[in-house]
Amino acid sequence: MPRRAGTAGRRGLTHLSPRGDARMVDVSAKPETVREAVASAIVRMSPKTLEIVRAGNAPKGDVLGVARTAGILAAKRTHELIPLCHPLRLTGIDVTFSDDSRRGVLTIETRVRTVDKTGVEMEALTAASVAALTIYDMVKAVEKGVTIERVALLEKSGGKSGPWKRAQTPAPRSVRIDQSGRTTEPRAPRAGHPRRKSASRTPFQ
Repeated sequence: MPRRAGTAGRRGLTHLSPRGDARMVDVSAKPETVREAVASAIVRMSPKTLEIVRAGNAPKGDVLGVARTAGILAAKRTHELIPLCHPLRLTGIDVTFSDDSRRGVLTIETRVRTVDKTGVEMEALTAASVAALTIYDMVKAVEKGVTIERVALLEKSGGKSGPWKRAQTPAPRSVRIDQSGRTTEPRAPRAGHPRRKSASRTPFQ
């Protein structure tokens, strides 16, 4: 049954043709610009399971190392997974982790960059999602009730629409985890100088 012509324009959905059919948008005439997107996902588990992850003692091995690699690979293959995404020349992909051991919360943050004609929001979101799924796969033998929550775009820059940033509440106190599995406690505020609340965390390697 043919769809009503012109409905796509009124809804502002550029991935639809005037007939309402799905299409890959033609970006041939758009200029190449530096573009970046940051996304995150939260993996919630018991504090005991999170301690196993941090110690690198999960039955399947290095959970965070494998999840980081999975996120990078996922970003590079996003156009193969999301039907209407363009294949892009990615110039940088970072996948970082922080945790709140008391609450059993592991936060994944992904940052993807390109110099191209369209943005990398989907690449950052896909990287965060696949990294989270990989963590679940690697710890499900220990705890099957692990949940994946709040997959979200945090910010983007570049392109015609310009920069955008999600309004965030202050993040919970967390511990940084580097690529070797070492953790770093946040510095305590100096006496008489209370810690200033921040709307976002600084990503780490």
